[in-house]
Amino acid sequence: MAIINQFDKRSGITYVYESTSYWDKEKQQPRAKRKLIGKRDPATGEIIPTDGRGKKRKEQLEPLQPAKPGPVPIDRTSRRFYGATYLLDEIGNTLGLSQDLKQCFPTIHKQIQSIAYYLILESDSPLFRFERWSSLHKHPYGGNIPSQRSSEIFSSISEEMKSSFFKLQEKRRHEDEYWAYDTTSVSSYSQTLCQVQYGKNKEHDRLPQINLALVFGQKSGLPFYYRKLAGNIPDVSTLKNLLADFEALGFEKVKLIMDRGFYSEANINGLFKERLKFIVAVQTGISFVRREIDKVYDTIRSYDNLDEQHGLYSTTVLTEWDYRQERPYKKDVIAEKRRIYLHVYFNIDKYADDETSFDRKLLSMRKELQDGKHTPEHESFYKKYFEIKETPVRGMQVTVKEDAVRKSKRYYGYFTLMSNEKMDAMTALQLYRNKDLIEKAFGNIKDRLNLRRLLVSSERSLDGKLFVSFVALIYVSYIKNHMQETGLFKDYTVQSLLDKLDLIECFENPGHALRVGEVLSKQKQIYEALAITPPA
Repeated sequence: MAIINQFDKRSGITYVYESTSYWDKEKQQPRAKRKLIGKRDPATGEIIPTDGRGKKRKEQLEPLQPAKPGPVPIDRTSRRFYGATYLLDEIGNTLGLSQDLKQCFPTIHKQIQSIAYYLILESDSPLFRFERWSSLHKHPYGGNIPSQRSSEIFSSISEEMKSSFFKLQEKRRHEDEYWAYDTTSVSSYSQTLCQVQYGKNKEHDRLPQINLALVFGQKSGLPFYYRKLAGNIPDVSTLKNLLADFEALGFEKVKLIMDRGFYSEANINGLFKERLKFIVAVQTGISFVRREIDKVYDTIRSYDNLDEQHGLYSTTVLTEWDYRQERPYKKDVIAEKRRIYLHVYFNIDKYADDETSFDRKLLSMRKELQDGKHTPEHESFYKKYFEIKETPVRGMQVTVKEDAVRKSKRYYGYFTLMSNEKMDAMTALQLYRNKDLIEKAFGNIKDRLNLRRLLVSSERSLDGKLFVSFVALIYVSYIKNHMQETGLFKDYTVQSLLDKLDLIECFENPGHALRVGEVLSKQKQIYEALAITPPA
């Protein structure tokens, strides 16, 4: 005899069955009989016995009493830590996050929030230690969530629910802001997940991986959309489906900022086709970029083009893009010119560093040739930059090809950004550099939220855990943004700040309102710096 737990996604109730195995003589195979014995209490995990069908009929006859508005009455005496979870509660209310979760996940929104809180406050602990944390802290769900139950919650998070959540979150962002888009790799030990593939790992990890793409609002500093990708998909191939997702979700007035890994002619044409604004980093090795740099090569290093704050020379070139759009339904191709701005930057310090590095490499390679220590991996470099002659009298003579060296050094110190919205070069650069917040977010989601190695074994569990981690990332991003703005990082890390608030206790007694313990002046200062009213 065994006890079986079965979660009903429609009602959110976990039913408990008593399963008895027996041998079926007719079918010559083992079978099992199940008997409903009760349902699992979500708060305590205990089994609430059922009295069978009679109780069900009785419940159908008795009118349901509507729930009274307002806070749920306290039914037990407790003393728990409250300061850090209170902070997260208030952030959720401020951002409308709690409201959006409740609307999209009506039966499990509290569980999602509690697991997200746990990931934030116990970043180094696995989920099976949730019970201990839950018993010590006041949190939205209020009860224990066993490992099996958390897997059921992850599996119950559907694509439709997530899409609804993304739509609500997008509406809360600033209308006129650029969205930073980038991807990262997340390694996995799983051998059963179909999207876990070997690919270009951005942390040089030798494990297979999935790729995770994030979209951040630059003014809000908060993420509001993500995509899970197969581990072997390169960045440049992801933009087409991202634009399709934006269209399906109804996102309008999109402005994207992307690094050079997303640049391709097809992607730029796709952005023009969807009439989206963009800023994209472009490699200086591309021929049309070099042609535009050549136009300003002799004038860019003038006093008027120097920005003292950034230590850069910059200028903007108005040019044209050869736009092409294939129309299979009409069996033709639209070919026309589109206006585009190429922002050109020159960093004299970077030029000196690149030149020194190249000269040292040149000396090293020439010594290899002179000593007769050819390396197959360097063969293309030898051919490009050296003239090799060997005579019976003078032996091997290695001469540097000065023209080839000059051509390579010509574009050292330069970098470029491309945009289709009119702005000056330094404005474009500032917007692009703000994209760094997405790099910090990747660190948060891997280290702070314990996603550096995925240990889930099913696709649905993976999708659900990624979503809950994404929700947690919104909270963490809010905290880090305000810590940065108010200078809290001088005195605290994120963990030490949360630990300091976590010491605040709350007391619950039946028949009495929630009572909060002592809040010190430094703790009040932290709340106020994070734009949160301290608990009273």
